[in-house]
Amino acid sequence: MPLYKNDSPILEYDDEQHAVIMPDHEKLASLPERAVFAFLEDEVERFALKHCLPVISRFQTITKTYPVWKMEYKGKELALCQAPLGSAAAVQFMDWLIGYGVKNIIAAGSCGALLPLEENEFLIPVEALRDEGASYHYLPPSRTVIANETAVQAIEQALLLHKLPCKKCKTWTTDGFYRETKAMVEYRKEEGCSVVEMECAGLMACAQFRGAVFGQLLYTADSLANVEQHDMRGFGEASMPVALQLCLDAVTLL
Repeated sequence: MPLYKNDSPILEYDDEQHAVIMPDHEKLASLPERAVFAFLEDEVERFALKHCLPVISRFQTITKTYPVWKMEYKGKELALCQAPLGSAAAVQFMDWLIGYGVKNIIAAGSCGALLPLEENEFLIPVEALRDEGASYHYLPPSRTVIANETAVQAIEQALLLHKLPCKKCKTWTTDGFYRETKAMVEYRKEEGCSVVEMECAGLMACAQFRGAVFGQLLYTADSLANVEQHDMRGFGEASMPVALQLCLDAVTLL
């Protein structure tokens, strides 16, 4: 299969599925076909301990070992895990999950508001601007990546089940948390981005490449709507338990 070369290394792409190191190289046990992949700080671990969930696998990195818990919910077997910050780390973990049999994934995490959105609003990204690096190793270069419609509909249904407003958005996925300059924020808003986060585009690209179904739920945390002054607010902490429950309901619909 072709290797596409470019003067800029980030734009070079190889569509070969097989790599020198594959996600299943450890030859571990298979995982459930459904997984909740949550950027929710310690909320996942608290939930797992509260419900005495068994650890069925572990994703090992040089900085931390991430447990993968198993649970039964609405008659479905699920894998539950905390997701790491940033596109590169999160994509590596999710590719590993897919390598061990996960086919349907729902993620949840916070985002920064670029528009005057209230804190703790839930949003479904249907398009992500690829201002990070990991996605370019999974899909050819393009400005954005489109969300999986089946996953979007499942998240919509979960929000409706809980009588919560269902809003869709375009998100700006960036690697540069400290490089969200005034000019760049305004530029992203001009092209339709209403929120910013650090993983969505990479995860969408990885899932598409591997043939998995992936969708993400976002909740508004801090605000960059006023580029003159960053508003930390409460970083959306009140949304975490609700977001986890919404993920559980959504993933059972896939």
